[in-house]
Amino acid sequence: MTLEILTSDSLTPLRHGFFTRRGGASSGIFAGLNCGAGSSDQSATVRMNRARVAEAMQVPPEALVTIHQTHSSDVVTLDAPPDDTGARPQADAMVSATPGIALGILTADCQPVLFADTDAQVIGAAHAGWRGALDGVLENTIDAMEALGAERARIRAVIGPCISQSAYEVGAEFLETFMVEDMGYSRFFINGTGEKFMFDLVGFGLFRLREAGVRNATWIGQCTYQDPGRFYSYRRSVHDGQADYGRLISVIRL
Repeated sequence: MTLEILTSDSLTPLRHGFFTRRGGASSGIFAGLNCGAGSSDQSATVRMNRARVAEAMQVPPEALVTIHQTHSSDVVTLDAPPDDTGARPQADAMVSATPGIALGILTADCQPVLFADTDAQVIGAAHAGWRGALDGVLENTIDAMEALGAERARIRAVIGPCISQSAYEVGAEFLETFMVEDMGYSRFFINGTGEKFMFDLVGFGLFRLREAGVRNATWIGQCTYQDPGRFYSYRRSVHDGQADYGRLISVIRL
């Protein structure tokens, strides 16, 4: 099956893509393009899937870089792919001004955010779940891009497929975590069933990007939870009683 790659006019002409699960070699609960080495899927199959992504991005497999994501606000700057003999950098975002390096972010409900300043030829990619977004991973990515010569007024950012508010139920403690930071964050919550709330992760991400000075920030408009045929979803896997889940990949390169 052919890979399905979602793109955004905002990031054109740079080669990029929010890959769906379609077109991969994995089977069972991972059926499709599972690119998560941290899953319990067969490692050889994951490598095959990643090789297909690298081919689509027109780079060798070793130039497709992913990081050890920890829901932090840490960003790494890359001028070459990490040495294959070493561990992947622990961070939740990457930036680069080096042609030929493809920055890949893995997600399964969290926000994959791709950044570009095409004038400065600087790119970025971030994994922004609620924790990372609250702690500043998006702002830190922008700062790191500026250190490479980008200007935030020129940066374009696109949020890829992630969980939408209608599927993101949270408890009172979760709401309180945001209220402690800023009472104004209540705008990103609506009442759910009982004592639950529904959190707008995308709205929060777009707000933080625009507050940071990114004028052109958009969402691709796809919910991971609601479309099992195209996307992996951690939350859906829990609700379905599955033992594990696949990871989507989102990639950008110069």
